Amino acid sequence: MDDPRSALRRLIRTAGWHRRLLAGGLAAAAVAFAIEAASPAAPATVGVVVAARDLPGGTVLAEADLAVAAFPPGAVPDGVLGEAAGALLAAPVRAGEPITDRRVLGPGLLAGWDSSGTEVVAAPVRVADAGAAGYLRPGDRIDLLATSLDGAAETSVVAADVPVLTLPAAADSTLAEGALVLVAATPAQAADLAAAAVAARLSFTVGVP
Repeated sequence: MDDPRSALRRLIRTAGWHRRLLAGGLAAAAVAFAIEAASPAAPATVGVVVAARDLPGGTVLAEADLAVAAFPPGAVPDGVLGEAAGALLAAPVRAGEPITDRRVLGPGLLAGWDSSGTEVVAAPVRVADAGAAGYLRPGDRIDLLATSLDGAAETSVVAADVPVLTLPAAADSTLAEGALVLVAATPAQAADLAAAAVAARLSFTVGVP
């Protein structure tokens, strides 16, 4: 039979081993909790409708042209569209670029151009030199000139310093008689341009943006 003192020593050693095991487990748990607490939380993001690939101006957006990308809330541009399928692009966009109201035809296309209080409308103009029109970009400011076709060859400025809103896709806008350009004009300028288009050859000069 074991000596009672030997049995007591074994009991004390066993209890000490269990205490060390328990202490080690608690220390490991504490380290794990500390690491988790110190790890930064995943940043909040917002789903934004973007172009799935490079798209030319004049594209009627289909679901396949669009994707949803995660943006930090502070990086989401104003005017982002929640639903863009079916909209007509006013200008080319790059892959990954958010689709905003300024990028599609509609009320957003004219937003900001009437900041001076002057009412403007979107006026389509067909200029004679399709090659020159290919160098225009949305935001360019141009003077639209009319040259009479009655043999007098007189040229006059029909609309001065009007901004280019967009240029439709070349396949749809370039014909034998010229290229289509959409500009922001006052209602009076738009009426003058429509009248000049009937009896004159339209051209343009580019001013300072």
